[in-house]
Amino acid sequence: MSRRVREIKKNFKVFCEGDTEFNYVNEMKRQKRLSIALKLVNMEGGGYSSFLKKLKMDGNTNCLAKFIIIDGDRAVNEEGEKDNLRELLEFCILQNRSGRIPHILIVNCPDFEFVACLHTPKYKGQNVARFIIKEMGYRDIDAFKSDKKIYSVLNKNGNSSDVMLAALKCENCFVVNEFKVNLSKFEINIKTSYNWEKLGRRGSNINEFFEIIDSF
Repeated sequence: MSRRVREIKKNFKVFCEGDTEFNYVNEMKRQKRLSIALKLVNMEGGGYSSFLKKLKMDGNTNCLAKFIIIDGDRAVNEEGEKDNLRELLEFCILQNRSGRIPHILIVNCPDFEFVACLHTPKYKGQNVARFIIKEMGYRDIDAFKSDKKIYSVLNKNGNSSDVMLAALKCENCFVVNEFKVNLSKFEINIKTSYNWEKLGRRGSNINEFFEIIDSF
C-alpha cells in the first residue's frame, strides 16, 4: 500500500506592533475562513529595531510571505526611529531582491487607528481619537485598541474594509510593493519602492495585504 503524502500548507506570517492590528487580522481570518493559514505574531510594542531583530530570528519553513505592519508616526516623532525604519526597510528590500521569502512592509501613517476610521464614510479627516470615541462608542482609545472583536465592529455594516480600501490615497503611500503572484508555484515576487517625502502624509499601503491575501 502506498504511503499517503500529507499536504503541507504554506503560511502567511503577520508581524504587527499593536494589539489593534493583531485583533483585526485574527478576527478577519476567522470570519473569512481564509484557505491560507495566517500565523499572527503580536509584537506588543517596541521600536522598529524590535521588528528587525524578530525577523532575523524568525524561520522560513512553510512560509509563503511575511507581512510587517507598522505605524509610521514613530519615525516622524521619535528621535532615531527614522534610522531604525531605514534599516528595517533595507532588510526587507534585500530579502525581496535575493528571491527569498517575500518581506512585505505595510506602513500606516500616522497609525492603524487612522486606517480604522477610514472604514466608515463619515470620516472626513477629523481627529482620530475623538472620532473613535464619538462614532464607534468606545469610552476611550485604549478600549478601542484592546477590543478583540475590532474587525467585526468596523465591518458591522457589511464589508466596510472595501470602504476603507477605496478611501486610501495611493499617492500618499510612503512604501509601495509592486507584486506578481504565481499561483502554480506558490510564489510572490516583490519590488519595493519608497519616498521619504511622503512619510508624514496620511496614507497606507495596507491594500497590498488585502490584494495578496485575496490572490490565494
